[in-house]
Amino acid sequence: MSVRTVHMVASVLLGYPDDRLHDGLAVLREAVGGLPAGEARERLSAFLGHVAATGQAALAAHYVATFDMKRRCCPYLTYYAYGDTRKRGAALLRFQHALKTAGFELADGELPDHLAVVCELSARGAVREARRLLLEHRAGVEVLHAALREEGSPYADVVAAVLATLPPAGAREREAALRLAAEGPPAEAVGLEPYAIMEAGR
Repeated sequence: MSVRTVHMVASVLLGYPDDRLHDGLAVLREAVGGLPAGEARERLSAFLGHVAATGQAALAAHYVATFDMKRRCCPYLTYYAYGDTRKRGAALLRFQHALKTAGFELADGELPDHLAVVCELSARGAVREARRLLLEHRAGVEVLHAALREEGSPYADVVAAVLATLPPAGAREREAALRLAAEGPPAEAVGLEPYAIMEAGR
């Protein structure tokens, strides 16, 4: 499996579904079609089929309703481990450092721990750094996947494809994900400046 290819496609699919996604569908299909048979290819193909069958406005509305309005479907990985606490700021700086080291500059307003951003980091060649961040926050990725699946969101397929690029979860990782799903992230809505981005509506 080409991990960089899977992550490249996932980085586009996990971003807001604007013209970049819809104009690039043919290129994305070609990239996925070149992957070896397996779960990542199957899951990404399924989501691309959904995109092709869904109007752009409807897909955008689902994206907002899922990722912006449901806290349990938060795409920001540090949220799961730290919630809105002081510790989250330091965790975000680790992501920022990984991006800076790889020469990856974010657009204004973007946060470095968005799953799409971490996947793009890998796609740009910093596979080891992105893999480390994904493994460190694997419990959050697993909880996000489970939440999307429970919501019946097709985005669960994209997150499943990303998980398929990681080694199978061990007992400790599965336990951490189950505990996080049951208890939720820590709560302490202070000390996040300049990273206070989780609106009350999520």
